[in-house]
Amino acid sequence: MQAMYLMVAVVVGMQQQLVVPRMVVPALAHAQVALQGLDALDALDALDGLDGLDGLDAIYAVDTWNAGTLQDEQDPTDSLWRAARQALNHADYQSAANLFGDLAHRYPTAVRAGDALYWAAFALYKNDNLDRARSFLLTQQQRYPKAVTLRDGDALLARVQAALAKQGDAAAAEWIRRHVQPTVDTGRTRGGSCPGEDDDDDLRIAALNGLLQMDATSALPILKKVLARRDSCSAGLRRKAVFIVSQKRGTETEDILLDVARHDSDPEVRQQAVFWLSQVGSDRAVTALDSILSSATDPELQDKAIFALSQIHQGRAGQILRDYAANERAPDEAREKAIFWLGQQRSPENAAFLRGMYAKLTGEELKEKVIFSLSQMGGADNGRWLMDIALNEREPVEMRKKALFWVG
Repeated sequence: MQAMYLMVAVVVGMQQQLVVPRMVVPALAHAQVALQGLDALDALDALDGLDGLDGLDAIYAVDTWNAGTLQDEQDPTDSLWRAARQALNHADYQSAANLFGDLAHRYPTAVRAGDALYWAAFALYKNDNLDRARSFLLTQQQRYPKAVTLRDGDALLARVQAALAKQGDAAAAEWIRRHVQPTVDTGRTRGGSCPGEDDDDDLRIAALNGLLQMDATSALPILKKVLARRDSCSAGLRRKAVFIVSQKRGTETEDILLDVARHDSDPEVRQQAVFWLSQVGSDRAVTALDSILSSATDPELQDKAIFALSQIHQGRAGQILRDYAANERAPDEAREKAIFWLGQQRSPENAAFLRGMYAKLTGEELKEKVIFSLSQMGGADNGRWLMDIALNEREPVEMRKKALFWVG
């Protein structure tokens, strides 16, 4: 209705002076304000500063470019590091050593500088450039004590020094002898932990291994001293020492392993010794393994003894395993392990034993293990036996299924 009055007022006003009705006055006032606002929009063209809004995209582009530039400025080693890693992954050790070495030389204060020295030394070690590898590792120790790879560098240095010592390097031999010497016994802290339990173990074990290869006469007495310790904080070191001893053949090695297998207070150390007795293979070792197998209450130790006996393909080892597998007083799980390893030795004695043993068994898991072991042996006799089980209606259905599956 107000709009109609406005239209009338416009038309009439063109002809005569307009007297606006009182009821239309508020509407006209609002219209005038609106028109003034529209006129004000024309002034926006004068605001040249708003043209600068078009430059926002450019600002964002500058920020993005700056971010990339800052990243390059903050880590200028990135491209060198990637190229060096790629060369290392492709076993291009010479290029990797050069690139890592260049990184450490050009950017000695970079975060990656210390680690670059380690990887350069590793590549040089792989390339038999031992003297230069040693130089890089010693530099890492001196200049970058907080490098992530420092501990790996220590172990690598021991291997490098051992290799150099074997070549007659007197300085390397002296380094090896100095680093194999026992440290002060580590006692427990008030909190009950072993302080620095592994801090020096890898370095010392690597040094001991180097000494063993260089001079076994000097190394074995030191290893015996390590293995004679009974404190719990040295258990990790003793486990590693057992492996080092096992790598050297000889009567003294056998004596050390037998002593550890029988007397060490740590179960894992004993397990390691039992495991490595498989590499000895002597009658004494077989007798010791037989004793451990029959008397041990630790399932892990029993498993290691069974495995060790299975790896000795001479003397009484096979018969001991067969007797243990048939022993109804032995734990079923251990008997299953013995049956499994008998199946891995393809001998007529083992095959005949397992076929005869099957009829005496009552437990399905043991029977299943016999079926599997005979199937692994192969051979016509075992194949016919499996088929007989599959066709025998007096056998449990599950056993017939297993036999049919494995014979196929």
